[in-house]
Amino acid sequence: MRTSAEFDPVEQLPREALRSLQADRLRAAFGVSLDSLAEAPFTYKSALREAYPFGLLRVPVSSLARVHASSGTHGKPTVVGYTRADLEAWAELMARCMTMAGVRPGMLVHNANTYGLFTGGHGFHQGAERIGAAVVPVSGGMTARQAMLLNDLGAQVLVATPSYSLVIAQAVREAGIDPASLKLELGLFGGEPWTEGLREQIERELPGLRAVNFYGLSEMCGPGVATECLEVRDGLHVQEDHFLVEVVDPSTGAVLEEGDEGELVFTTLRKEAMPLLRYRTGDIGSLTFEPCTCGRTTGRIRGLRGRRDDMIIVRGVNLYPSNVEHLLMGVPDVAPHYQLVVERDGAMDELTVQCEPASPGVDAAELGSTVETLLREHLGIRVTVEVLAAGAVPRSEGKAVRVVDRRAGF
Repeated sequence: MRTSAEFDPVEQLPREALRSLQADRLRAAFGVSLDSLAEAPFTYKSALREAYPFGLLRVPVSSLARVHASSGTHGKPTVVGYTRADLEAWAELMARCMTMAGVRPGMLVHNANTYGLFTGGHGFHQGAERIGAAVVPVSGGMTARQAMLLNDLGAQVLVATPSYSLVIAQAVREAGIDPASLKLELGLFGGEPWTEGLREQIERELPGLRAVNFYGLSEMCGPGVATECLEVRDGLHVQEDHFLVEVVDPSTGAVLEEGDEGELVFTTLRKEAMPLLRYRTGDIGSLTFEPCTCGRTTGRIRGLRGRRDDMIIVRGVNLYPSNVEHLLMGVPDVAPHYQLVVERDGAMDELTVQCEPASPGVDAAELGSTVETLLREHLGIRVTVEVLAAGAVPRSEGKAVRVVDRRAGF
């Protein structure tokens, strides 16, 4: 059982020792040296789809202990197998990450992540139990019940996507429960990109809770690849003894320098069932290897602002939903629910941002005009803003749908 203040020794290794450990594991897994890694080929998600379902496994299907898969929204799902050793390593990684985020033995963890083929629910569940925290495996959905159980059971930790945590907060208020009366101390959120503004909004709507960012992807293990430390919350600490991370130019694939923004690329160092060499995640961010003031020496991901696939091009301008979210969350009268609708009726793209007022007394026309001006000045394109009635922007029990692209061929 891991105690709340305990560091895994690898989290404080000198950089030279950590790189040596990575070199040994990289050579054992793929026969590749660190010096020649940049010359090795990339692995793309398309390779997983083409090998569907089990073509990339390095072990017989009969030796698997579990199978997870992506949603398959854009075609065939990506299927990932786990041996018992893989599951054991994942549980330990999640325990390490959740400890870093402030979870302690004896806490009650309300897990509102979906169970099933999605890795999120299972990852947090097994990590909490490894620490010695009790789990309420609520899963997603039935949001009124989520609010009731948070109030009645007194969980100190909420696990969800950041967007769904706001839906739960709304359900708490609608049930006549004072959010400040909940016993929540920690919010462990991941599964979708989110901004500092949204973090602040969540912490306002669930007083007493401190929101911590988790990062992962099912191709690696699920959640547990990188996590913020509760003390600093300045970048996500990568579990570098299990994952070797690079940042590359999304167009050329060239490895970028520390601090430069690009596409995150991961190589698994301990996976048995489906090890991956230089996997192109599509996620955009940067890296710093400066030691954190929390005492950990592991590299940190900063500026994680969305997948390359999430980027939309409107009138020649590259936009991420997080760009818009950052601006919206700076307007006090805007509620933390929004959607971007892109259309092309003629020759030009048209972007409409749908949002909601934060309170009933807000003048919708005036708010829309204010937000339109703000977005035009910062994004450099004309944007139409529709201020909808409260509750009109679609809610999600998992990952929020931020972009609706109605252009033909998109």
